[in-house]
Amino acid sequence: MSTPIRSFNRYELKYLLDHESAREVIERLKDYMSPDAYGDKQGSYNLTSLYYDTENFRFYWEKVEGIKFRRKLRIRLYESTKKVTDKTKVFVEIKQRLNRVTQKRRVVLTFKEAMDFCNDLKIPKVGKDDLPVIEEMIHLLKTHDLKPQCITSYQRQAFVGDEKDPGLRVTFDTNLRYRKEDLDLSSKKMGDFMLPADRCVMEVKVNDRIPYWLTEFVADHNIKLMRISKYCTALEEAEAVPRLNYQFA
Repeated sequence: MSTPIRSFNRYELKYLLDHESAREVIERLKDYMSPDAYGDKQGSYNLTSLYYDTENFRFYWEKVEGIKFRRKLRIRLYESTKKVTDKTKVFVEIKQRLNRVTQKRRVVLTFKEAMDFCNDLKIPKVGKDDLPVIEEMIHLLKTHDLKPQCITSYQRQAFVGDEKDPGLRVTFDTNLRYRKEDLDLSSKKMGDFMLPADRCVMEVKVNDRIPYWLTEFVADHNIKLMRISKYCTALEEAEAVPRLNYQFA
C-alpha cells in the first residue's frame, strides 16, 4: 500500500455500460491515459468495502433523497491473494458529498485497529495529521450509533491522466457483488450480484473539469450519465430497503 493521500476533493460522474461497450471505451482511452500503477499491468485490482449506517439506513436515504450535504463511513480493503490478518492495512474513510463535489478523508489502520475502532470505539493511536479525521469519525460513530450494514466488492480497472490531465481518473468496475449477512471483511466469500453480470460501472473523476476529448468521446458513443450508488443498489438487492429505480441524469 502506498503512502495515502489523507483527503481530496473531486467531481465524480458515473455511467452504466455492458462489457462489450466498456472494452471499446478502454481501448480508446489508452490513447490518452495510462493504467493505474498501483494495479497490475492493466491497472486492475480488487476492492472490498464494509459500509456503516444507522439502524434505519440514514445514509442510504440521504443519498436517495438527494440531500446536498451527506456523508458515509466505510472500511476499504484492497484485496490480494494473501489471507487478511490483524496486521493487514486497510483504509477507514469518510466519503462526503457537498453539492456536486465529492470529498474523502481517510486514515490507514491495521485490520484489527479498524474493526476495534468502528465496532467498539477503541481509539487507535495515530499521528497528529490523522487526528482530525479520527475525531470526525468518532463523532459520526457516536452520534448516529453506526453499525456494519453491507459489504460490496468488485474488480476495478483504473486509468490515470497524463501531464495534460493530471487530476483525471477513469475506472471500470465489474463483477459487482454484495453481502448483507456475512459482514466479515476478511471473508473471501463472493456474495451475490448487485447488478447483472454483464454490467460495468464507469466512473470519471476529475479535480476541476472533464477534458474536451473525453466529453466528446462520451457524447459520440451515447454513453448515458446515471445516478447510481453501489451501496444503495446492494441494499435494494438485499431487500433491506424498498427498491427504487435510478433515473438517468
